[in-house]
Amino acid sequence: MKAYEVNFDGLVGLTHHYAGLSFGNVASTSNQSAVSNPKLAAQQGLLKMKALSDMGFKQGVLPPQERPHIPVLRQLGFSGSDEQILANVAKQAPKLLSAVSSASSMWTANAATMSPSVDTADGRAHFTAANLNNKFHRAIEADTTSATLRAMFNNEQYFAHHDALPQQSVMGDEGAANHNRLCSEYGAKGVEVFVYGRQAYGGQVEPTRYPARQTLEASQAVARLHGLSEKQTVFVQQNPEVIDQGVFHNDVIAVSNGNVLFHHDQAFLNQTAAFDEIKQKLSLQQTEFISIQVPTEQVSVQDAVSTYLFNSQLLTKSNGKMMLVVPEESRQNTNVWNYLTELISSNGPIDEVKVFDLRESMRNGGGPACLRQRVVLTEAELQAVTPQVLMNDELFNTLNTWVERFYRDRLLEADLADPQLLNENRQALDELTQILALGSIYPFQQ
Repeated sequence: MKAYEVNFDGLVGLTHHYAGLSFGNVASTSNQSAVSNPKLAAQQGLLKMKALSDMGFKQGVLPPQERPHIPVLRQLGFSGSDEQILANVAKQAPKLLSAVSSASSMWTANAATMSPSVDTADGRAHFTAANLNNKFHRAIEADTTSATLRAMFNNEQYFAHHDALPQQSVMGDEGAANHNRLCSEYGAKGVEVFVYGRQAYGGQVEPTRYPARQTLEASQAVARLHGLSEKQTVFVQQNPEVIDQGVFHNDVIAVSNGNVLFHHDQAFLNQTAAFDEIKQKLSLQQTEFISIQVPTEQVSVQDAVSTYLFNSQLLTKSNGKMMLVVPEESRQNTNVWNYLTELISSNGPIDEVKVFDLRESMRNGGGPACLRQRVVLTEAELQAVTPQVLMNDELFNTLNTWVERFYRDRLLEADLADPQLLNENRQALDELTQILALGSIYPFQQ
């Protein structure tokens, strides 16, 4: 069956700032308290979306969330008007204000896990919003994420939605950042590879320095919710040693597309056994598994983390070859760029590298892969998606004008207490939901 991969990129929010909230994410913590530029961040993301759309790749947009998130502050005991709450929390708990103001929903690889209809038991495309419960500032995203996905993919004939898993560490779920799908082509049955950092019940090995955010138990629950058979799933543990070097998600050390897995040689624990299982299960679909393994001798884990070589998009071009979308930081690193130069001349599946400037997102810990949620859709399913969220010339121009009107070009943590920033955010999002035809998805609209 003919199907397409549509990448839904997150629009950077108006409160994009550098707070160092994500322990285990080296870029996030090392740029704490730097001056951010929300306007430039949003524009950089839009340029990537438009460029890929112009190349013929199908591209959609996911909106940012309401920040600062006043409802959770009320839940935590702050009261009075919104302005009074902002003033009080800024005085009493400034780090809490930073957390509830995070624009982290921009990294939509963490929004949900998606399984295409060809893989699922009921023949519908399934979405499970991620609970992201390892980080407070991300755990508050789940409700709005669910509302947004239900508004965009709102035809029950084609789409099934599941609420986030219980907000408890045993069920830590980080969404598609720890999920890969391998297949001969997008419309064919695939093998879904769930990567976890630790096993909550009975696990023997886990990192010691940084947290393992994804559990095996959460991955298994998502697979059950999506109606995936045992023949279509592989569960593999991430190497705890690389988590302790800053590889907080699988998509910092590996990326897949079609039947290709592009990964570092230290990415997985018990890699040989895991790859044998992938090969065996793909062979049931008459599909060859291709592993492109990057050796430590050429690219160290430190180089991979600092450049986000693997936090890249791997896309199938019209000629059947693949293009790797990397951030500018990958070009600036001699080891990484030398490797990529060899890779594209090796006559393998990947024959092109496309570089984008995503500096604002990168400094906060997210590269090209973090910014997008991959959604495989048949033609009928694509037609059932809210059409206003799909990128084209008109939407690109409209969103750029919207960004120019509402976004600031300089933001510090101290600015988050400004009640005008909250008003700007709400006014902007109210207008954005009209542009994208999403209805009332935010708390302030209820």
